[in-house]
Amino acid sequence: MAAATATIITTMTGITMRNGLHRVQSLAFLRLQSWLSPAFPTGSYSYSHGLEWAVEAAYIKDRKSLVEWLEADLCYGSGRNEAIFFGEAWRSARDNDRVKLFEIAELAASYRGTSEFALESSQQASACRSALRQVWPDRLLESLSQWLSEHNVPPALAVILAVRSAREDIPVGLALPAFLQSYIANLVTAGVRLIPLGQTDGQLAIAALENAILAASARGRNATMDDLGSAAFMVDLASMAHETQYTRLFRS
Repeated sequence: MAAATATIITTMTGITMRNGLHRVQSLAFLRLQSWLSPAFPTGSYSYSHGLEWAVEAAYIKDRKSLVEWLEADLCYGSGRNEAIFFGEAWRSARDNDRVKLFEIAELAASYRGTSEFALESSQQASACRSALRQVWPDRLLESLSQWLSEHNVPPALAVILAVRSAREDIPVGLALPAFLQSYIANLVTAGVRLIPLGQTDGQLAIAALENAILAASARGRNATMDDLGSAAFMVDLASMAHETQYTRLFRS
């Protein structure tokens, strides 16, 4: 077996990868899966991130064009920035640096190119935060929620999930790619409904994006807020056009 290949060892108390990159308690791993599951009540299924307009305009018409669109978003657009926010928020939560965390949360809330992107982020984050506070309460998340409310700052999903992942001692090298995988899987599901594609084509699209997810995660976990930026202009334009699209299934 090559040195870079990881073997997962599962015990009653934790999950370790043999190459030493990750160690996470089994209970925390289960919770991460719950938070990123389609069953978790964030309402993610009602958002397409502008895909609905891109399909109507024929920019996305098959699996290949869907993969290319989402890969561009991961490398140059919203996905790239979400990875950076997640990594920065995770480190701040790990270090219990509340000043830095609040700064990141405020910037993440404002870093939205369109009104629908702002709605997509804040609505999902609010629903996620509400469920977490009721089922898995945490003092740092409570402090962040209070600060957001006092300063009238909407929450960002990447920040909320990064905080809870760090507080569960889930390594960012595991939590961040899992978060981006969930982000992409939701958009692929939207594409399956809109283009339309078959379920197998949807899974092939997700598989084709694995390397892009890992690359975006690797960049995001080491990046800082100075690295924020987007060059995926068509994704932003698609979101703007979606605001006035006549027939719509999705909220963004």
